[in-house]
Amino acid sequence: MSVVVTETEPLEAYLTVHLSPTINLTDDQFFELCQINRDLRLERTAKGDIIIMPPTGGETSNRNTSIIGQLYNWATREGSGAAFDSSAGFRLPDGSNRSPDAAWVSHERLARLTPEQKKKFIPLCPDFVVELMSPTDTLSAANAKMIEYIANGARLGWLIDPEEEAVYVYRFGASVEELRNLTEISADPELPGFRLGLSDIWKPSI
Repeated sequence: MSVVVTETEPLEAYLTVHLSPTINLTDDQFFELCQINRDLRLERTAKGDIIIMPPTGGETSNRNTSIIGQLYNWATREGSGAAFDSSAGFRLPDGSNRSPDAAWVSHERLARLTPEQKKKFIPLCPDFVVELMSPTDTLSAANAKMIEYIANGARLGWLIDPEEEAVYVYRFGASVEELRNLTEISADPELPGFRLGLSDIWKPSI
C-alpha cells in the first residue's frame, strides 16, 4: 500500500450521528453519554460526530482476545507500560475519541495524568495501537483510522486483516508497509521484545 502517513483523511463510519454545529458535547458530556449507553460502543470524530460501532462476531472477538492477551502478557513482563483492550477510550489531541482494539501506553506518559483523568477517557493517543478488521470493515475506512492515530502521536500501528492474512504497519512519515505470509510480527524497536503470534489470528480457536 503506497500511503505515506502524514495527516488524517476522511473516515467512513458504520452509523454516524451528526451533531455539529447544532450540538457540541464537552468531553465530560460525551463520557456521560457513553456511561448511560453502556450497551453501545461509541466513538467521536474530531468534528464532533458520534460513531456507533456494532458488536463483533464470535471469530473477531476470539481473535482480539488473542491479541490483547499476548500484549498484556508482554507488558506485564516488560514493565515499562500498560496494555488496554477495546473497551478503553482515548481522547486524542485532535479532539476525537477512539477505542482501538488493543493499545499500549508507556508508564512515563501515564504518570503525567491525574487520578481523575485515568478514571475517564484517557487524554492522549496511545504509543501503540492495533485495529483488527472484521468482515464488515472496509480497508479504506480502517486505513483512515490508522492514519488518524499516527497523526495524533502513535509511534506504531498495526492494522490486521485476517481474511487476507495481512498486516499493515504504520509509522509517522513512512509509507504503510504491507506484510503477508507471517506467523508472527515484531514491534521492535518501539516495543522491544514484543512479538505477536498470528496463528490464532489467521485461524481462530472456535
